Amino acid sequence: MPSKEIYVAVIGMILKLPHYDRHNHLTCNYTGAGGVGKCFLSQLDALSSRLSKNSSLPKVSLVFVSSSKKALYTPKYTALPYANISTKLADSTQEPLSLPKIIEYLAAAPSKAILVDNTSSQDVADQYPQFLSKGISIVTPNKKAFSGSYKLWQDIFSAADASGAKVYHESSVGAGLPVISTLKELVDTGDRVTRIEGVFSGTMSFLFNSFAPTEGSGGKWSAEVKKAKELGYTEPDPRDDLNGLDVARKLTILARLAGIDIESPTSFPVQSLIPKELESVASGEEFLQRLPEFDSQMEATKVAAEKEGKVVRFVGSIDVSKKEVKVGLEKFDRSHPIAALKGSDNIISFVSTPYIPRTITFRT
Repeated sequence: MPSKEIYVAVIGMILKLPHYDRHNHLTCNYTGAGGVGKCFLSQLDALSSRLSKNSSLPKVSLVFVSSSKKALYTPKYTALPYANISTKLADSTQEPLSLPKIIEYLAAAPSKAILVDNTSSQDVADQYPQFLSKGISIVTPNKKAFSGSYKLWQDIFSAADASGAKVYHESSVGAGLPVISTLKELVDTGDRVTRIEGVFSGTMSFLFNSFAPTEGSGGKWSAEVKKAKELGYTEPDPRDDLNGLDVARKLTILARLAGIDIESPTSFPVQSLIPKELESVASGEEFLQRLPEFDSQMEATKVAAEKEGKVVRFVGSIDVSKKEVKVGLEKFDRSHPIAALKGSDNIISFVSTPYIPRTITFRT
């Protein structure tokens, strides 16, 4: 007889969404409509098939799928078929449930339940303690749950500890690389992590590798930003990347795991690359139209680095000993691993001292 069934609910099945592999680096055949949610379901389908071949392993059943406008589920927790799931969701006459109703639905499942949150919603993140307190485990790339207020961070893990539910958020930093799990293991086994540093944004990596390459002169800043948007590397409004807050959220998560009580992503220095004059323009389109007016500012930064034989990169760093966190532009020798990145690659390094100092580096 197989072990008890595990019931899975997936929210964040957005019906119309630009392809954004750049954030998640997931490899699957799904692009365009459905994005991360559809890609995750393809992985879940493959996992379910593997588990079904071993009767000693639990059966994993998809029982709930929801976008912001539609839902698909059955009151008796009958497993939903994976085939044409997006079409079935689009054609569904069921309206999405409120978050309290989703909690109620999963809490009443005959066996263990897991919420897979593929949104970036703060409203969903705020409800994590309620899900966990009911024994509902959570799997998510949602950074806002772990980089929001420090109280929410504490409430999430306190609720998980009390109920025994699990929280997995590996892909909230490092695009699915084992960054979080490695940091947790280092801390749990007594290593003293002294420094964390890297390029945490594929978007910013792409921009600076094009704008200030180790070889050649690169293009104008505004032209590189426009190109990055056209290629799908930036958000629809590039200011959402250039303000540095995406990197700051990732640094907040890692700093907390390393033992620093960071209150929020705005409680440490974060350098914005948005000219002050363009912070309040009406749209991303207007921002791109006016950005060439300010090319000289970024050009001066690049030239200053070149005079020192260096290149400029947008990085995040955590000095654990000093409890200092910062995000912004730094200059690096051309031979430095951070300077040598290509395309939209990320690089993240931990310096720790188990017996002698060592550096662990992840690169995509």
